[in-house]
Amino acid sequence: MAPIASRQRVYEVLTGEDQGRVCKDIPDSACREQPRNFLTHVLSLAATKTADGLADPKLVLAWLLGATGAPAFMTGLLVPIREAGALLPQLVIAASIRSLPVRKWVWAIGSIVQGAAAIGVGLAALLLQGAAAGWTILGLLLMLALARSGCSIAHKDVLGKTVSKSTRGTVTGTAGTASAIVLLGFGMLLGTGLLERSVGVIAIALGVAGLLWIGAGLLFASLAEAPGATEGGGNPLAVAVAQFGLLRRDPQLARFVAVRGLLLATTLAPPFLVAMEGRRAGMQAVGLGAFVIASALAAISSSYVWGRLSDVSSRRVIIIAGLIGAAALLAAAAVGSGLGEPVGLSVASPFALPVLVFALSIAEQGIRLGRTTHVVDMADPARRGAYTALSNTITGLLTLGAGAFGLLAHRTGEVPLLLLFAALAILAVWLAHGLEEVQQD
Repeated sequence: MAPIASRQRVYEVLTGEDQGRVCKDIPDSACREQPRNFLTHVLSLAATKTADGLADPKLVLAWLLGATGAPAFMTGLLVPIREAGALLPQLVIAASIRSLPVRKWVWAIGSIVQGAAAIGVGLAALLLQGAAAGWTILGLLLMLALARSGCSIAHKDVLGKTVSKSTRGTVTGTAGTASAIVLLGFGMLLGTGLLERSVGVIAIALGVAGLLWIGAGLLFASLAEAPGATEGGGNPLAVAVAQFGLLRRDPQLARFVAVRGLLLATTLAPPFLVAMEGRRAGMQAVGLGAFVIASALAAISSSYVWGRLSDVSSRRVIIIAGLIGAAALLAAAAVGSGLGEPVGLSVASPFALPVLVFALSIAEQGIRLGRTTHVVDMADPARRGAYTALSNTITGLLTLGAGAFGLLAHRTGEVPLLLLFAALAILAVWLAHGLEEVQQD
């Protein structure tokens, strides 16, 4: 870690807070360690977010499955496996994690397991072909997702214990921007041909992602986390069933879960844009570099801003990001149906689909940062883990059924599906207007 004085200066630059800061919602011991913990969170998250981008199921793994000759239907399983595998177990394991007074070890071990899985995906792509490669990659992706499940609960809980309420969005926003700069470089190397667009190169990238996850886990273990409350650590299944009652007791939580579920549309859409171009030109000809560049530029230009805005009003961030996502989905449907051809925009246009991925990625960054900050800030420390696990589990159930969207696209094409996604995003924005301003004290 940086020397104390340098660490303090970096912290003050990123957060706008000085020595006279007021720590909100964390104990005095955590307040004293906040600059150190803030930077530990930022560096760990920057590493894992970079790894996420290098192993992105929506873009990189979708291309990799096509390049290894895996059956086409497997592409539609990537996002559901990644999201559902990471979200569904949370309600069951949350009670066990809650029984631990120090939870940073859950995140650290989970990150290391994700790293091992990513390295395995790269090896499978090098050594296997066709259905064997596809099923092995999907199995390792499930392993990665399950490890991510524990990390998700532990991180929000640890973040809430170690970082002030007024700077939590800045942590994730800063990490997102830093990782996006690295991913932009990766995309530019692919797009310019300096890195060959081949299975071997992508396998190496996955190996780098694995090392980043492992390094992040080791770094996170150095976090200064004081022991916390362990209430609610009873029988996992009994606690899980009981926690569904939170939806009835807290209408705001129920509304938040509904908004989050509907906004899955922006997460599920990008693979279908890749498939749209792949159907026209063949998967090997898909401009993977352009899509990676678009996604990275979106993160660079928006992550820090979304994070800072989330610290002011996560509700408004969710609404604005949802509107951007709905507009991008409508535009994608228009391009896919040929309505853009009079003005020179079509699936064959070199920049049309990457620009739409850019817009969708900006929306997804805002939605992710907004909802992460919202669920942490809306719950008191005793209920934070339960709120996180419940909302993640319900979203996981919804994502598990999202594999059906692949069948719908196969039968009707991508355009009707994109229109359906846009309608879901619009409904989410309407519901989000009823969320409370949880950042206001």
